[in-house]
Amino acid sequence: MASKFTLPEMAALRNELTQSVLDARQTAELFQVFLMGRGYGVSPEAARSAAGNVGFASCTLESLQSALDSIAMVM
Repeated sequence: MASKFTLPEMAALRNELTQSVLDARQTAELFQVFLMGRGYGVSPEAARSAAGNVGFASCTLESLQSALDSIAMVM
C-alpha cells in the first residue's frame, strides 16, 4: 500500500521530533497539526497512542510513516 505522505514530509517531521524536546502530549498535538495540514483528520486518542508508540531517538522514517498512515482519517 502506498503511503499518504512523501518522504520529504516524513523527514521534516522526524527531524522536528528528534530536534525538539517534546513530551507525549506535545508530540500528539504535532501529529494532529501535521495531519490536519495535509487534509486528514485524527482522533486525539489515536494521536496520543501513536505518540506513545513511536520511539523518537531511534525512530525510522518507515515507522513514523506507518504510524501516521494508520491514524490518518480522510476528511
